Amino acid sequence: MEPSAPPKGLRFVHIDDVAPRELLAQKHGERRVGVHCRVLEWNADRFVSHTRYDPGVIISRHSHKSDSLIYILEGAVQVGDRPCGPGTQIVLEKDVVFGPLIAGPEGCTFLESYAGPVTSVREDEEGYQRMLAERGIVSVPRETA
Repeated sequence: MEPSAPPKGLRFVHIDDVAPRELLAQKHGERRVGVHCRVLEWNADRFVSHTRYDPGVIISRHSHKSDSLIYILEGAVQVGDRPCGPGTQIVLEKDVVFGPLIAGPEGCTFLESYAGPVTSVREDEEGYQRMLAERGIVSVPRETA
């Protein structure tokens, strides 16, 4: 018996059916690290992704133009002064600034969901660039598919 078509408004997506996209890239010495995202759902009402931060990657302090939820699956990330490991949920309301985000030595994998636009707004760009320079990190162009 073949499965019937799901009712309208019901969708299924398997992680293995979605290719990762590199959203940010850095060079830590000779090592390339980045942020890799598998978009599971993206429309005007919501965005859901399975995201991986490579070990040590640093994301600037920023905010988003909609409420978001992050749930850590594996590894760890430092959010400002707060260490966040597996099982941590982060609720970020629209326009609230957080970070910087620094992936732990094993990286970090998480699910993230936005209730509307995914648009981010960087804060303290000079401080972020200073932090990267102090650590010998260079931003590089991301890979495109």
